[in-house]
Amino acid sequence: MSASELSTQDLNSILAFTVALARKAGALILEGSEAIQSVAASKDVNEKKNSVDLVTEYDVRVEELVKTELNKKYPTFKFVGEESYSAGSRPPLTDEPTFCVDPIDGTTNFVHGFPYVCISLGLIYRRRPVLGVIFNPFLDHLYTGIKGQSSYLTRGNGQALELPLASPPKPLPSLSQALIAVEWGSDRGEKAITGKSSSFARLAGDPAQNVTGGKMAHSLRSMGSAALNYAMVAQGGLDLYWEVGCWPWDVCAGIVIAEGAGAIVTGSHDVFAATSSNASFGNVTEDILTGRKYIVVRAIGETEGETSRQAQKRIIQEFYSTVEDVEAN
Repeated sequence: MSASELSTQDLNSILAFTVALARKAGALILEGSEAIQSVAASKDVNEKKNSVDLVTEYDVRVEELVKTELNKKYPTFKFVGEESYSAGSRPPLTDEPTFCVDPIDGTTNFVHGFPYVCISLGLIYRRRPVLGVIFNPFLDHLYTGIKGQSSYLTRGNGQALELPLASPPKPLPSLSQALIAVEWGSDRGEKAITGKSSSFARLAGDPAQNVTGGKMAHSLRSMGSAALNYAMVAQGGLDLYWEVGCWPWDVCAGIVIAEGAGAIVTGSHDVFAATSSNASFGNVTEDILTGRKYIVVRAIGETEGETSRQAQKRIIQEFYSTVEDVEAN
């Protein structure tokens, strides 16, 4: 396999290998969860930045397992991972194939025993996400995707199910019918928390009950894992996910899986405004991948006079006219 030219056959082979590796990593994640739940938190859990951004030794162990296995199989490929980045390894993106990995996405969930935890394993090629594997070992849910191909969910030993699960996709008339994923993030400073809180209030609030700008969305969800939020949008269980403050390893795999399910991914208010009217809309460039502001909208069924893509643009426009442009720290 040439590192300078990846074919569809190459990507299919990489997918098969990374799926097996994700399941192996999943077993280690389950082992870590059992260890954490069996001891006092004060003995086994270290605080990273604050009380809601916790990590354990298993983050590092899973990443080292993944790095070692990938390096054996694909020694010329580069690697970007959460723990190695935190430790100071911060190589810039190049056109070369680069694995982009969050060993345990949902570390706070992991610590608390909340079963929305996964390994997120993506591949970047020519500075674009091209392959994604997300595996939640607690639920035994495996999401996979290759750019330009369909995405799939495999539950346990069952058949792979093409995403989205609803066929054809459901319509989405407005945000008032939407189930929206949001996250509080690790930055709990006054500016960030105020911006998010007011945005969440408008999304959920009832304008008939004096919530100015309220959209009365069906509800808001915070699953605590960016990768699984993307996967659930791809599946169709969530209509939209908005995030400020993530990193490429949180979203790389999810972007590919969502796109393969007909979802649209774009960046900040400004990125949407600059691209929504031209052919580049929906093209996840390096700037969007590394921009730390993301919005993903599920596949929407076509209606008379409106295509799926037009409906997705309409929903994003309605969303960004509702929320504040929160800064990413």
